Amino acid sequence: MFGRRASTPALDPKPGALAPAPPPAPARPSGERRTDYLKSSLARLQAALYERIDAAAAAKLPREELLRQIQELIGEIALEQRLTLSSRDQEIIGQTLVDDMVGLGPLEPLLRDETITDIMVNGPRQVYIERRGKLELTDVQFRDHAHLMNVAQRIATRVGRRVDETSPICDARLEDGSRVNIIAPPLAIDGCAISIRKFAKKTITLDTMVRQQNISEPLAKVLKIAAACRLNIVISGGTGSGKTTMLNALSQLIDHGERIVTIEDAAELQLQQPHVVRLETRPPNLEGQGEVTMRDLVKNALRMRPDRIICGEVRGPEALDMLQAMNTGHDGSMCTLHANTPREAIVRIENMVMMATSSLPTRAIRQQIVGAVNLIIQVARMRDGIRRVTHVTELVGMEGEVVTTQDLFTYEYQGEGRDGTLIGIFKAHPVRPHFLKRAAYFGLDRALMAAMTGS
Repeated sequence: MFGRRASTPALDPKPGALAPAPPPAPARPSGERRTDYLKSSLARLQAALYERIDAAAAAKLPREELLRQIQELIGEIALEQRLTLSSRDQEIIGQTLVDDMVGLGPLEPLLRDETITDIMVNGPRQVYIERRGKLELTDVQFRDHAHLMNVAQRIATRVGRRVDETSPICDARLEDGSRVNIIAPPLAIDGCAISIRKFAKKTITLDTMVRQQNISEPLAKVLKIAAACRLNIVISGGTGSGKTTMLNALSQLIDHGERIVTIEDAAELQLQQPHVVRLETRPPNLEGQGEVTMRDLVKNALRMRPDRIICGEVRGPEALDMLQAMNTGHDGSMCTLHANTPREAIVRIENMVMMATSSLPTRAIRQQIVGAVNLIIQVARMRDGIRRVTHVTELVGMEGEVVTTQDLFTYEYQGEGRDGTLIGIFKAHPVRPHFLKRAAYFGLDRALMAAMTGS
């Protein structure tokens, strides 16, 4: 048994003497009284357990072995303290204690549930989840503000970051790749807020998206051809709209012989290719030094001989470096950004470039955008909870000071089914794709026109 303290000789029965039988246990309560009883039993067991184990030694054990030994101790303590616990109760309490010792406490059951995509903690007494695109309030709670803050600090520490009063905002990730944002008091008035975007364990492809009605089959074919033709693609959408999922699905179409450099604030991309270099930003230390920004990493990536650069999310002056990368031979690069329409995405890129330099005239910035970006894929989470591609838009050129575009596909809403699911079609527009000549270079022009015409 790990780290257990030696039993006190005075408590051991003498040789040959019979140990006194424990008094009869009280009757098992039921219903709400049973829930309260389990909570009080958990508190008593936890106090007794921490007196008997070495926490440092326990943290080094594999989870399964730690759980087995904790279960043994729970059985012993339950007998000593006359707790009326079934084997199922002991199993639940053991799991809860292990989650608290080496996991993320009350959040662990939610992390294990594969139907949950997002976890949102609003202080110690309120935890929401997203399941099938809908928000639900759970009965999960933390003991107090200190318990919640301890879990937040554990998340940050594991990836070499920190969260406290002097540094109350933190972007991090869990061991499975789930993305985490933490904002602590005094900025979070009602207690520490934790937002977790769970890592999808199942790899989602464009074919999977067709089955889930995120896209249509012809649209999927056009996206596959766009990736094969090494188009520079921007994926635009709101928070939680599925931008990273789409980026992961498109990245699976990249040839395994290419060198890919990924750049993210918190690493969450799931690239399957063998030749991938993953880069992640770093916040400043306590002295305000040592920060490595997205812009630093994009600049450095250009010196690493990449075939493609994939930027998790462009949100600032690194947009200028990303455009320059796309314009200097790194075809097939991809990135995501926050915008509600393809036209707004172009304006947002323009604004972010102006954060990097105010000396470039507007026309020059727009020409650079047109020269760098071939395709904008707009994604949205709709009111039925399903994420859909609403626009696939090409950047065609310039007319005076204006960037000209053309839609290849748009989603057209037609109604609502009895189950609340939206009904609509992914309409292919009767236009000649601007990248048709490029598709011909790769021998995919006929396949592209067939997908556009539905033939």
